[in-house]
Amino acid sequence: MFTKIATKPVTNQVAAEMMLLSSREHDVTPSRRIVRDIEYSWSNSAMMNLYSGTTDPFSHRCRIVLFEKGMDFQVVDVDLFNKPEDIAVINPYNRVPVLVDRDLVLYEANIINEYIDERFPHPQLMPPDPLMRARARQLLHTLELELFSHIEALEKNQKGVDKPRAHVRDQLTQLAPIFAKQKFMLGDEFSMLDVAIAPLLWRLEHYAIELPKTAAPLAKYAERIFSRQGFIDALTPSERAMRR
Repeated sequence: MFTKIATKPVTNQVAAEMMLLSSREHDVTPSRRIVRDIEYSWSNSAMMNLYSGTTDPFSHRCRIVLFEKGMDFQVVDVDLFNKPEDIAVINPYNRVPVLVDRDLVLYEANIINEYIDERFPHPQLMPPDPLMRARARQLLHTLELELFSHIEALEKNQKGVDKPRAHVRDQLTQLAPIFAKQKFMLGDEFSMLDVAIAPLLWRLEHYAIELPKTAAPLAKYAERIFSRQGFIDALTPSERAMRR
């Protein structure tokens, strides 16, 4: 059941939309068998396959969802600096992540994750209520505009990166007070919104973004995500090395 969460007035659009969302309960995660294979043959397979950049934050999102779901799948690690030609064959934009499920090929992290969530609904990561699900999608879109649109600049770390770095820091800082009152984006339950922001939070040190002390609730929220087994299992060795 959803209830409104009272928070102080905010100017941050992400925080404002979060005020419309609330908590719900999930079912118990089933047992699982995970297959990871960097020596994948690029041949047809009956198993769901995620072609995933080993350091790509958007691929990281999809890996988190797969490990949270606990179904059978295979992660095909892709070196972003030496991508196989096959990526351009299955994705005309020659980018990862790409999900191949028999005859279905999907690219773009949010589309992939919603497909996985609908096909394997336990534990459910999007609200079951149509109204709340629409609001969650709206917030995901806002996160893309306000935060994730700056990731490419942060990844390249070229001249002029200080401006997007400061923008992301300020946006996250304004979100912090919300997590003094609730555990996750939707309240007490982990959801697709937490999946979306988790890779960014994990990479803050890597992006040289230092949050102020006032953002302590956000830091605690991040640690709650990082302690989840699904998040831990989804990390690649390269991602583990991003944080000391």
